[in-house]
Amino acid sequence: MAGTLTEGLRRLIEAKPVARADLERAALFVLDALANMLAGRHSEPGRILLQHARRLGRDAGREALTMGALIHILETDDLHRASVVHPGCVVVPAAYAVARREGAGGQRFLQAVLKGFEACCRVGMGVGPGHYRIWHNTATCGPFGSAYAAGDLIGLDAVQMVHALGNAGTQSAGLWEFLATGAMSKHLHAGRAAEAGVIAADLARLGFTGPPAILEGPKGLFAGACPDPRPEAVLAEPEQPWQLCLTSIKPWPSCRHTHPAIDAALELSARIAPETVARVEVETYRAAIDVCDRPVANSEYEGKFSLQHCVATALTDGRVDFASFAPDARARLRDLAGRVELRLSEPYASAYPRAWGSAVRVTMRDGNVLRAARQHAKGDPEAPLDAAAMQAKARMLLDHGGTTEPDRFIARILALAEDGPLPDLADGPALAA
Repeated sequence: MAGTLTEGLRRLIEAKPVARADLERAALFVLDALANMLAGRHSEPGRILLQHARRLGRDAGREALTMGALIHILETDDLHRASVVHPGCVVVPAAYAVARREGAGGQRFLQAVLKGFEACCRVGMGVGPGHYRIWHNTATCGPFGSAYAAGDLIGLDAVQMVHALGNAGTQSAGLWEFLATGAMSKHLHAGRAAEAGVIAADLARLGFTGPPAILEGPKGLFAGACPDPRPEAVLAEPEQPWQLCLTSIKPWPSCRHTHPAIDAALELSARIAPETVARVEVETYRAAIDVCDRPVANSEYEGKFSLQHCVATALTDGRVDFASFAPDARARLRDLAGRVELRLSEPYASAYPRAWGSAVRVTMRDGNVLRAARQHAKGDPEAPLDAAAMQAKARMLLDHGGTTEPDRFIARILALAEDGPLPDLADGPALAA
């Protein structure tokens, strides 16, 4: 494709057909995002965000900011492996806020969601693995998705869309430094990425220009923040299914990098007694170690980013849920977590990010060794959650968030594929509580 990468990306997205099955899948991802949002209200960061939202008043960009941040709080939102982007917490809020403002119907909204996922995931595949060591891909690549979704809903033409993508990219930001103290910044990353795209699209409609070579230009995103970019990946394999259909759903409320190890540990849990364990080894890939090597979890949030704690929880309790990261659970599992060692291992190291796998090897005090391995994480396209499982997960999140009539809420979201109307979440307990 001639022209800049953003011009080629727009052409690629607009050429993709939208089938009925794509809309139905998109509705399930919207359900997952909104259920995460409603559950995220019941947390300390959520309460602060809602207090901030009440001071700001209602506006599409500000609404997207609040919704995006809330979706990302509980670490149970979706993840696109190849880009290491959480697209739902950025794209769905922007599309929802603009669709409500513009009076768009359910199918129009879902089409914008599909296009937004495509944009941010393809940019994410282009930034290269080195970017992720310092930069949070959801924050840096997410604005491209929110801008595309918002721009699609307001009818930007080809030139305006490229301007919107340019100004979305120049707002890219979000650093991993928050992990050092367990600060709340990660939620702000998602919210600001959602808001940035709405602003970029709205300005483009008014004639506000943006740099068309924001990705590959000599002073663009790749040059400034990507030591090993892969520009060719942005437009590669245009015939693939929509990237939304290649996005994973998280079954457990912890960092996605912990999930293959959790799944393997759950397989072993019924076969061991924790007091008989001498040592546990987790075989995994570099990014999992970089982000989730945390032998002692001093807070709920640190627990969700601790492979040691997550594996100890799965081995001991045979489950991982919201209660697994409470203070009493962290104290109870601290001894076993201290016996969990992380090791960079093949085939997981070279398979990442195409596949996120891990193995758990448990050495007992009597010398016996048990091992379980996962090539892919549960919820990945190769091991997907079906529609019933996704609805069950949404029901769990809605119950956690105190949502009344969760089944009615689920039915309303799934009806978007039939062109049903978008619910006004601010009229209920979502943003006004």
